Amino acid sequence: MPILHSIIHRIDTASGETPTLTPAAEELAPSAALDDLLAGLNDAFNAKPKAWGHFVDTTPEGEVSSPFATELADTLDGGRDFVTFSRDVAKRLAELISDHLTLSGDLLIVDQRVGDARYLSLALLHHRSGFGVDDDLAVVPVRQLNLTQMSLAARLDINQWRGDSPSKQYLSWTKDRGGKKLAEGFAALLGAAEGVDATGETRTLLKAFSDYVEHEDLPEEASREKTDALIDYASEQASRGEPITLEELSEVLDEQQPRAFYEHIRNADYGLSPEIPPDKRTLNQFRRFAGRSGGVSISFDSHLLGSSVEYDEDQDRLIIKQVPKQLREQLKRQD
Repeated sequence: MPILHSIIHRIDTASGETPTLTPAAEELAPSAALDDLLAGLNDAFNAKPKAWGHFVDTTPEGEVSSPFATELADTLDGGRDFVTFSRDVAKRLAELISDHLTLSGDLLIVDQRVGDARYLSLALLHHRSGFGVDDDLAVVPVRQLNLTQMSLAARLDINQWRGDSPSKQYLSWTKDRGGKKLAEGFAALLGAAEGVDATGETRTLLKAFSDYVEHEDLPEEASREKTDALIDYASEQASRGEPITLEELSEVLDEQQPRAFYEHIRNADYGLSPEIPPDKRTLNQFRRFAGRSGGVSISFDSHLLGSSVEYDEDQDRLIIKQVPKQLREQLKRQD
């Protein structure tokens, strides 16, 4: 993962005071420690709740929504140097912090290549107190970077953004559920708008999968295997910070008929994007309960338990509150 440019600026906030920006004079020198830090940063970022979207070119009034994209494009084209660009970003981030929080941190901005792709990543890194042992074998206090506390971070796929047909999800940024105003301010700083609802798209995908399993009338074991394959694939994509690709998922689900699930989605017109940012929380909640005995076959998504389906443990019975329309019509015909 060759690093093209990298720099750190410090934003320090004393209690009740305006943040103080200490800008770096030059870029960071390449090092093994920097490589390791970036690898840890990527893992931490992938695990965070995120929004996925794109730059908003103009406001309703026809003005540029944010200088971030314009300045970055100018930097990539050689119109300004990386240090100047990063300082301007740090100044605006310090102002955002002043409006919403009292915190300190080091702003890391990195431009790197990963294979054929090129990414710009930025993250405000916080510190925590710890202990170490010095060369004299004495215990000493040390400051450590706390990557898990990272609340402001973003990653841009530069190639997708500047390509001929950019997707609507080439930009992702942290979306802390505990700080809505801060998240909105950060998106405004980037000039970003959500291009796809990761939670909603993931739920729709799981609904499509449930319909597919029901339509195919798969045996219990086959249903469980496909469910596990879907969750494993989607979770792996989430841990890598990559979207779920519908055609690739279809191949994972059935090697003998690699386009079966994909065609099911297209024929039923679920309105899903070809690539879906996986929502880990939604994925973790999804499992199918299934069982067959004495001529009765029952299968339903785990997230329906407690809402549409209830289990009475004392009486050992299931209560279905919303009977499927097709089944309801069949039952009525027996009256």
